Amino acid sequence: MLLISLLAKVSAQPLMTLDQAIAIGIKNNYNILMARNEQEVANNDYRYAYGALLPQINLNATRNWSSNNVNQSFSDGRKVDKKNARSNVWNLTGNLNWTLFDGLRMFAAADELKNIRDRGELAVKSQVIQTVAAIMNTYYQIVQQKQQLAAIAEQMQISEERVRIAQNKFASGLGSKLDVLQAQVDLNAQRSAYLQQQTLISKTKASLNQLIALPPDQDFEVEDSIPVDTTLQITNLKTEALQQNPDLLIASKDIQIAQNNLQITRAQRFPTLSFNTTYSFNKQNSQATNPYQPISNRNLGLTYGFSASIPIFHGFDIKRQIEDAQLNIQYQQVNLQNQTSQLELALQNAYRDYRYFIQAMQLEENNVQVAEENVHIALAAFEQGQTTTLDVRTAQQGLADAQARLITARYNAKQAEITLLQLKGDLVQ
Repeated sequence: MLLISLLAKVSAQPLMTLDQAIAIGIKNNYNILMARNEQEVANNDYRYAYGALLPQINLNATRNWSSNNVNQSFSDGRKVDKKNARSNVWNLTGNLNWTLFDGLRMFAAADELKNIRDRGELAVKSQVIQTVAAIMNTYYQIVQQKQQLAAIAEQMQISEERVRIAQNKFASGLGSKLDVLQAQVDLNAQRSAYLQQQTLISKTKASLNQLIALPPDQDFEVEDSIPVDTTLQITNLKTEALQQNPDLLIASKDIQIAQNNLQITRAQRFPTLSFNTTYSFNKQNSQATNPYQPISNRNLGLTYGFSASIPIFHGFDIKRQIEDAQLNIQYQQVNLQNQTSQLELALQNAYRDYRYFIQAMQLEENNVQVAEENVHIALAAFEQGQTTTLDVRTAQQGLADAQARLITARYNAKQAEITLLQLKGDLVQ
């Protein structure tokens, strides 16, 4: 009856496969969305990087009005006395400035933006891999907890059988009330564990919902099994991880960005040559206040030429910046070596766990088979009065322990497999 009611409840929930959970997570996970937003900013910066090679053009326009009281005396005795003499001025200027040479700074800056863009793509991939690993671990944790729930349900069935046998023996005078009470106590404890396990599953489902940006109370059912790939080899894993681990690639990209920064800094030591041109239009209208002063004046014309700026001395500031940039390159190189060392250590430790848990899983599979047979024998012997309830309880506990170890070993083996693929950079393509 217990398993029937459990299956009826499970069948009412929609099934979410691991692939579906990963697809939803890659699309909706908040950390991935933020990483993609940063990548778009880097893409946008690089899209306009070569604008630095183009000229800068500005257009300036002004219009001014004035009103003045004019009082003038001349040497020939003439005098001018005019109130509110009005004038207005139009001024329109177009400027073009084109940097022709700046020590190749513009090209180094464009390369830097390209490397920043590439680094952003790697950062997104790294975030996706981390998220997918978290989704897989959480998903299989639910499967593990579901298997443990089924194991508890099986223990409850065994305890119900113990209660039935003990009650029959007590009713016929062949058994004691103590056996009935002990069997009932064990059954109640398993019912409590069952309820606790259901609560744990609900909480883990809420964690998975948060990872894939679904409402925390959305219910679903997961698959029943935890498939484990037992064919992974440390040599292949290490070779491929050193080539495609995104964190290592990011560290390598940081070295290139630091080298670009050094080129940009060194460019400050070179002269800057620019081409400049200006086209101006000026028109002025004013009321007559002086016979020798025009009442209308208009000028327009083109000015062009070259300008050069040659750095001579800046208080050793450029030298300081170059030394800082060189130190930053050394830092990034050491960081890459450190990341490589940590990756190799993490791979080695994860692979040791992986091999151990596979062996433990295979061992516990045999132990469960033996423990199940032992329980069946103990129950039959107990019903026939050939053994005690303590022997049945001991066999039952042995089965519960073996099932728990098998479920844990299978999950841990899968978790180690996920860690290896994550370090290899192979969870997503």
